[in-house]
Amino acid sequence: MAVTALDVRDIALQLPRAYEAWVRDYRKFRVGQIVFASVSPDETQLGFGFPREERADLVASEPDKFFLPRPSDLRYQWVCAWLAALEHDELNELIVDAWAMCVPKSVAAAYFAQLG
Repeated sequence: MAVTALDVRDIALQLPRAYEAWVRDYRKFRVGQIVFASVSPDETQLGFGFPREERADLVASEPDKFFLPRPSDLRYQWVCAWLAALEHDELNELIVDAWAMCVPKSVAAAYFAQLG
């Protein structure tokens, strides 16, 4: 079953220090001023934080699901995906990993310890 923008919101807002903001009709999820996930205005695309050195491999592994951001955003640690192509467990992993890149290591460690 395909995921939706509300699924992204539900996952992102459960994370410590995360909050939602709207910028030019994009739904953005942030920690401080750092965006770790973003949903397009038409709710078909998800942008998320991802290690720059690994993104080409991710896109190459599933090009029908993942794609690179527009050229002006290639300087960021960012990848995009089609929401309709993602499963809920996969979405959860992508969002949590992107969030963990933005928070202090102690905050991420405490969160993961709480999960067990």
